[in-house]
Amino acid sequence: MFDKILIANRGEIALRVVRACREMGIASVAVHSTADADAMHVRMADESVCIGPNPSTLSYLSIPAIVSACEITGAQAIHPGYGFLSENAAFVQVLEDHGIAFIGPTAEHIRIMGDKITAKDTMKKLGVPCVPGSEGAVPDVESAKREAAAMGYPIIIKATAGGGGRGMKVANNESELEVAFRTARSEAKAAFGNDEVYMEKYLQTPRHIEVQVFGDGKGGAVHLGERDCSLQRRHQKVLEEAPGPVITAEQRARIGKICADAVARINYIGAGTIEFLFEDGEFYFIEMNTRLQVEHPVTEAIFGVDLVREQIRVAEGYPLSFTQDDLHLNGHAIEVRLNAEKLPNFTPCPGKITQYHTPGGLGVRMDSALYDGYVIPPYYDSLIGKLIVHGRDRPEALARLSRALGELIVDGVDTTVPLFHALLAEPDIIAGDYSIHWLEKFLAKKFG
Repeated sequence: MFDKILIANRGEIALRVVRACREMGIASVAVHSTADADAMHVRMADESVCIGPNPSTLSYLSIPAIVSACEITGAQAIHPGYGFLSENAAFVQVLEDHGIAFIGPTAEHIRIMGDKITAKDTMKKLGVPCVPGSEGAVPDVESAKREAAAMGYPIIIKATAGGGGRGMKVANNESELEVAFRTARSEAKAAFGNDEVYMEKYLQTPRHIEVQVFGDGKGGAVHLGERDCSLQRRHQKVLEEAPGPVITAEQRARIGKICADAVARINYIGAGTIEFLFEDGEFYFIEMNTRLQVEHPVTEAIFGVDLVREQIRVAEGYPLSFTQDDLHLNGHAIEVRLNAEKLPNFTPCPGKITQYHTPGGLGVRMDSALYDGYVIPPYYDSLIGKLIVHGRDRPEALARLSRALGELIVDGVDTTVPLFHALLAEPDIIAGDYSIHWLEKFLAKKFG
């Protein structure tokens, strides 16, 4: 059993890990930049260490500073949360070299899944269905034209080292292809230092479905159903729900088994999410996230498990505390991501919280590091909290979400709460009838 865990993150996810450690009787160490000296995760952890100035490159992304904090405090393991260094293979390798346990997958698995082409090739070999696309990187425009002609328009060009929508461009015909190809390469180079791109068939009205998997690192693995993350703006998720409104029990069992078998075969350890586009009853692999997801609470709600606790246990070498037969889906859960942003342009809105009140009642969970008087710094992501509701079925979960949003008070800064009030009044949302393009169209119509 670990005696002390360092949390290499900030905000609500750092606080989430602190809580899991406390319930397990494990001491926690918070790290923070100078801007986060008064943050809630710093206040709640057993110890804290300042690891640098405000910019994340000099603090939360500083591997030497985080390793030093481990050595100073005697922490035996690091939980990375999500973002920052959570999918950095070089970081995991440094920890291994220093004898510090990483609560997550191996550096090798992070490397494999971090490169989109390698990940797709790996998943194909493991029997996971993939979107039709190029075999590897596409070197030039002429090659891109040949690939597009073979698979048919529309196509999407993606950065091999990409994520978050950067280095992604759609071409509907050959006349659009050249500009899209050059733009994608340019964006990829600027964002990731790597201008390599590949191509896939562009599905026109898919949903974004992701399957939660968990491996023990010894050939054992389970799946915990799927989440529907189709409501997105600029490829960033806004609302997630589980189970998916249009996924049948047979489809869930089929794709879940495929995913669990795949990660078992590579001896994957810890939490992971295999993401798909879903259209006309078929799943198409797009990427695997080798970490805990922002939206993990909806899975915890419907299965009654603590995914962070399980991450810690398997990192210590224990077997999974449940089998596939132990996992029974119960009800429906929805999460909305609350950002400190000003509508309609979603402009970041840092500032001082003058009043904060969280909703409560049956089936309501608020994951946030806010408190009265807290000053949201301008240096980091604008996510300030996640409101999660659980009900016996989807209509009850929607009603509970509406009620909880009405109770929530966040004064002093603008937030995206009004967006969710508007969404809950939409017939398509109530019916669960939406694709990955729905929200962008809704926002364009509503705000122009």
